[in-house]
Amino acid sequence: MIEQLVKVQNELKAPKSQYNSFGKYSYRNAEDIFEAAKPICFKYGLFLSISDEVIEVGGALFVESTATITDGEKSFNVKAQAGLDLNRKGMDKAQASGASSSYARKYALGGLFLLDDTKDADATNTHGKAPKKAVAKAELKLNSEAYLKAIQAVTNKTVTVAQVESKYTLGSVVKETLLKASKAE
Repeated sequence: MIEQLVKVQNELKAPKSQYNSFGKYSYRNAEDIFEAAKPICFKYGLFLSISDEVIEVGGALFVESTATITDGEKSFNVKAQAGLDLNRKGMDKAQASGASSSYARKYALGGLFLLDDTKDADATNTHGKAPKKAVAKAELKLNSEAYLKAIQAVTNKTVTVAQVESKYTLGSVVKETLLKASKAE
């Protein structure tokens, strides 16, 4: 059974063929995974099924999906959960539970088949907001005006070395000097 599952995991390709024009990202859904998995599972004599259950954890509702693969004798399963908000804005209860079910199923199947979720939509979705751009930090140069102010501030304990480092790139000599200054009494 495990050998067959490993073969399926290695052969299965479920590209992110769906596109969200609002968030401008590609993604895959559970149906995409099913479509890719069924012929490969058939090839190796495996049966794939998925089931959902609503569970309560700490007063919150979740849809727990279980993806199961079996050869008729042995089986293997993976579970995934998604929060369930029945009062989700713009959705009736059936739509809200269906959305949670789809999400949990996608992740259960992804776990079962070891699908790579790098650059997954959930990780990269900015929900319509412009992504924050990384700002390059200036290097704190030895004996510069900013360096002298940093030494004084660290010595007076008005800032920490970590705070200076969050604003500037520190070379090893500069960092060592700041650390020594922070320990001076």
